[in-house]
Formats: sequence, structure tokens, C-alpha cells
Amino acid sequence: MSNSTVILKGSVDIISFKDKVKLNSTGNPGMTVGGTGDCLAGLIGALLSQGHPQYEAAFLGAYINGVAGDIAASKYGYHFKATDLIENIPEAFKIN
Repeated sequence: MSNSTVILKGSVDIISFKDKVKLNSTGNPGMTVGGTGDCLAGLIGALLSQGHPQYEAAFLGAYINGVAGDIAASKYGYHFKATDLIENIPEAFKIN
């Protein structure tokens, strides 16, 4: 068994680590634009640097990234840029 955490991005993301699995349904088709995966990687890296375990950083990052994308889509439709997603990350942190 691997000590790696894996994220399979899709209409529902699958985040897995050993026998743990979480599903994330945040996000939208507008997130297929280049750069949104880089945003996700940055979020996960930031969460890791703050001491979150890798699995937790992965599922939290996927959720926050998806919520920020959903906020961007509500403002711009599905034609937004990765920078639009980034600008909505602070607002995404405020959503329960």
C-alpha cells in the first residue's frame, strides 16, 4: 500500500489515501481552463506548509478550489480565468 494521496479530478473529485476516500462535488465545467489545477496545487502546498496532513490538505484544497471556482462561475459564467478563481479564494474560505 502506498503512502501517497491521490486526487482524481472530475465532475466529482475522488481523494484517496490508503483506505480513506472522500468525494468532492464542488467545482464546475468552467474549471477546465488552464491554470485551475495549478491553483489547486498551490492551495494544497499552502495547507501542507501550515501543518495539515497530506490527505487533509488534499481534500480541503480540492473543496476550497472548487468553491472558489463556483463563486467565479456565479460572477462570470463558465468563461473565467484561473486568476478569477484565485481572486475568490478568500471568499471561499468564508463558506462553511
